[in-house]
Parts: sequence; C-alpha cells; structure tokens
Amino acid sequence: MKFWTCLFSMVLMVFSCKKENARVGYVLDQTELDKLKINQYQYLGSHNSYHKRMSTPLYQALKSINNILPDELDVTKLDYSHETIEDQLNIYKMRTFEIDIYNDTAGGLFYRRRGNLLAGLPEASGVEVLKYPGLKVMHIPDIDFETHVYTFKQALQLFKDWSDKHPTHVPITILVETKAFSVGSVIGLGFAEPIPFTKERCDEIDEEIKSVFGSSLDKVITPDDVRGSYATLEEAVLANNWPTLGESRGKFMFVMIGEGRDNYLIDHPSLQNRIIFTGSQKGKPEAAVLLYDDPISEWNKIIDAVQKGYMVRTRCDEPGNQNKTNDYTRQDAAFRCGAQILSTDYYRPDTRFTSYSCQFPDGDLIKINPQNAADHLDLGKVVE
Repeated sequence: MKFWTCLFSMVLMVFSCKKENARVGYVLDQTELDKLKINQYQYLGSHNSYHKRMSTPLYQALKSINNILPDELDVTKLDYSHETIEDQLNIYKMRTFEIDIYNDTAGGLFYRRRGNLLAGLPEASGVEVLKYPGLKVMHIPDIDFETHVYTFKQALQLFKDWSDKHPTHVPITILVETKAFSVGSVIGLGFAEPIPFTKERCDEIDEEIKSVFGSSLDKVITPDDVRGSYATLEEAVLANNWPTLGESRGKFMFVMIGEGRDNYLIDHPSLQNRIIFTGSQKGKPEAAVLLYDDPISEWNKIIDAVQKGYMVRTRCDEPGNQNKTNDYTRQDAAFRCGAQILSTDYYRPDTRFTSYSCQFPDGDLIKINPQNAADHLDLGKVVE
C-alpha cells in the first residue's frame, strides 16, 4: 500500500510540475511579445522622478504666503516625494522617468538656496558637485530644490549602471524637461537667474548623454533609428517604423518636453543626428511623440494619435489632487486611451491622505496597448 501511495504522489507531482511549467512558460516566453512594436505597449513611470519633499520650515514659510504666489509655486502642488531611482526601477517597476535639468555653465549657480532665507535656514547647500559646471537636476531653484540626484550625469549613470545589470529590460523612456524658470522675478532676494537653452546649451545635453552612454549610442533609440530611410521622422512614424520590443530591450529613449525644443532642432531638421525626440505636434517633420497631459479632456486626440502611429505622453494624476480625493477617473482614462508614456506621482500611496495609488492591474510590468494592439491582448505578460 505504501508503494502505491508513493507512486501516486510522484505521478501527481510530475503532473503538477508540468502544469506549473506550462503556466510559467506562458508568462516567460517573450517570442510573440517581442515582435510587437514599442508603440504597441504602455509604460508606467514617475513624474519629476528625482523629487524629494522640501523641508518643513521652508514649506511652512511658503504656505504662509501661498495666496500671493503664482500657480507654479503653490506649495500644495510641491508637497510630494519619490523613492530613489533604483527603488523605483527595482521595487515599483517604473519604466518611464522624468528629469528636470537646468543649465549651469560656470558652476555654482545653484549652490546657494536663497529660499531658505524665508525660513531662517542656511543658504549654503554644502553639496560640492553643485560648484562645478554641468546640467543640474531640480524642480525649482531656490525653492523646490531637494533631489535624489544633483546632476544630469549622475542620473544618467544610475540608469546606465542598472541597465548593465539587467541587459534584457524593456526600453526605458526618460523625459528630459529643459527649464529656465526664475523665482527671482516673483520673490526677489537675489535668487538664481537660470540660463536659457540656446542651441549651444542644447548641444551640451547630447554631449552629457554621450559621456555616459558612449558615442556609439548602442543603448539608445535615436530619432535616426526610427526615421530609417524615410524623408522625415513623422513619415516613418506614420508608417509604424518604430523598432520592436525585442530590438529595443536594454535600451533607452529620451524625449525633450521643456523649453528650448525649437533650438534643439536648429541645424538638425527632423532631428537628424540628434539623440533626443522632442514633444511635438502633428504635421511637423520631427513629430513622433505628442504631449497630451489630460487623458479625459484630450481623450479623442490621444486615441487618434495612437492609432495613427505616434507615441503619446499623458498623466494619470497630479500632485495634491488624486492622492487627496482618491479619484481613479483620470487614471482609468489614461490606461484606456492608449497613451504609451504614462506618468504618475503615486506608484505607492501617499498614506497621509488616502490609499490612492497607480500601478498596472495584475502586476503587469508594461501593458499591451488597448488602442493599437487589441488583437494581441492574450499574448501574456512582459518580463524585465
């Protein structure tokens, strides 16, 4: 009897293993998934990915004068914080990021944080790297400057190092917001005057990317890669000449969403020999990525653009809103509209207020696009 019991158990174990392997094989077999183009997926990521919450004294000082400040300095919209970039990649599975950059050609422009004067805090940051030339990372100089990374190169190196350890990862989109916003014109106190992104300053962005990723740009999807033999980038996009997911694993795609985009195009029509795509408009030769931040009011525009072949960036929520209202209406619209680049501030809840959070259902890393790949929704889950 004992023999037959053991034999039955062994047979049951083998059968169970086969079933489990079949299930795991369904998840892990990426062959068919890798054949889809990168614009046939949706990728979730963080907005202002470097951002840390400002100090309490500075927050309280700004809050006391909040009624006279412009909308971009509304402290209720600055009251959020992100995990480190590494944790966003590893724990929260973010696959798009946003980095705000400011020019600092001579170095030291942002070493002193003059907004601290409002709160009786020291001006000097004590951050040595801020004394040297190069692109700096922050939200608003002098006011909203707390960050996990101080320089663009530092951020790029973090991404490159992680990528080298995960060579088959799905493509990661980095939104680069070029900024020159001055608080000085609003508050005064000798605040820093940021430097505009002229053509020469735009050239420096490309140089910093090359300094980390190499001149060959093997790990970067460039506008030239997508354009191929087409006359313009937009023609290539409308012909769906995006690379496949399989061809894009282990790579990055950069998109400029800030001021200076027109200057980035000077001497580079249709983004020829440039590294970064630019947020653009239909009908322009460089149009590949379109920016429609509101998936509710711009629902029809997004669906039309996605179905035509463009990639679209939209936002699932905004700081100081959904985290307090627990309203999923906008997030639901973002998931359903087909926009490929989805930004959130709440990939984990802001538990000071509600349980609102933004993650793909069923633990998906990325989602097959419901608007231009609906016939492929049963292919399984994408990994890494």
